Amino acid sequence: MSRKVRVAVVGVGHFGRNHARIYAQMPGVELVAVADPNLERSSAVAEQYKTRAVADHTEVGPVDAASVAVPTSLHADIACWFLERGIPVLVEKPLSDSVRSAERIVEAARRNGTFVGVGHVERFNPVVVAATELGIRPIFIECHRLNPFSFRSTDVGVVLDLMIHDLDVILHFVKSKVERVDAVGVPILSEHEDIANARLTFANGAVANVTASRVAVQPMRKIRVFSPDSYISLDYTKRQGVIFRKAPKLTLDVVRKISEDPASLAELKGKESVFGELLHSDTIPLPEHDPLEKELTNFVESVRSGQRPAVTGEHGVEVLRIADEILHAIQRARAAVLP
Repeated sequence: MSRKVRVAVVGVGHFGRNHARIYAQMPGVELVAVADPNLERSSAVAEQYKTRAVADHTEVGPVDAASVAVPTSLHADIACWFLERGIPVLVEKPLSDSVRSAERIVEAARRNGTFVGVGHVERFNPVVVAATELGIRPIFIECHRLNPFSFRSTDVGVVLDLMIHDLDVILHFVKSKVERVDAVGVPILSEHEDIANARLTFANGAVANVTASRVAVQPMRKIRVFSPDSYISLDYTKRQGVIFRKAPKLTLDVVRKISEDPASLAELKGKESVFGELLHSDTIPLPEHDPLEKELTNFVESVRSGQRPAVTGEHGVEVLRIADEILHAIQRARAAVLP
C-alpha cells in the first residue's frame, strides 16, 4: 500500500480520543473521520485533529482500517460491520463482553479475509517488552493492578476492565493451558465486582496470583515473575524493572554450610548487603516508547503488510475465555458464602 492508510476511530471517549491523536500524527496515515453519537464530543476531537466528525460508524466513508473504542457491549456489532466489508479493525480491550460474541468477531474476520487486533496495550509496555526479551520461564507470577474509581467502563466489572490486562500478559509469558481457576470478587460501587482476586494453575505447573481493584486509594500496577534461577519485578506505572539472579557462589552446598555454621552466618548478617553476596540485582534496560503509539503502529503496519498484528483476535478470545472462567468462579464463591 503506497498511499496513506485511511483510518477511522469509532468512539472518542477517553481511549478513542487518544487513538485519534496518535493516528493524526502518524506518518503515512490519514485520519479520515471520528464517529461518536455525542456529536459535540466528536466535533471537538475532529476540529482538534483536522478531520471529519460523524454520529455513526456507518458514515465514516471509505477507509482501510478502523479503531473501535466504544463501550464493550457494542464491540461485536460495530467490529463486525467493518469486518464484513473486508476492513481490518483494532478493538479496544476486552475484545467483547462474552466469549461467544468475541468468537463472532474473529469468525467475521476469517470469513471476510481480513483480521482483528485487540487493544491489550500492556503487551507493548516497555517493561513487558524488556521482560519478554529476557526469556524468563515463569514458575510463579504475582500481579497487582489497583486504581481509584474512575466512573468509566462501568458496564463491566473489574475483571474485564482492569484484570484482563494482566491476564493477557500472563498468558503471553507462560504459554501453557490454564487447568484450574479459583477466584473471589466483591461489588463495592457498581453492580459488578470492583475488587477481585484470581489464582490460575497452568498445565506446565506454573501458578499466577492476580489482584485487581478499581476502588483503591492509591494506584498500583506491578507484576513479579519468579523462575528457577531468577526473579523480575516490573512496575508498569513507573516503567521500572529489576532482575535478581543467583550469584555463581550460591549453591546448595554453600547455603547448607552457612546455615550450619554459626560463624559464617554471623559474618554474613554483619555485612551491609546480604543480597549483594548471594543475589545479583540489575536494573532492566527499558526501551523508550509510548505503548499506545507502539500498538497503533503495529496495527497500521499489519494493515500495510497483511500480516497478523502482535495481539490477534484469537489472543483476545483466549484471554476473554479465562476472564469468563474467573467470573464464573467468583459467582460460585459468592453463592457459597451468601445465604
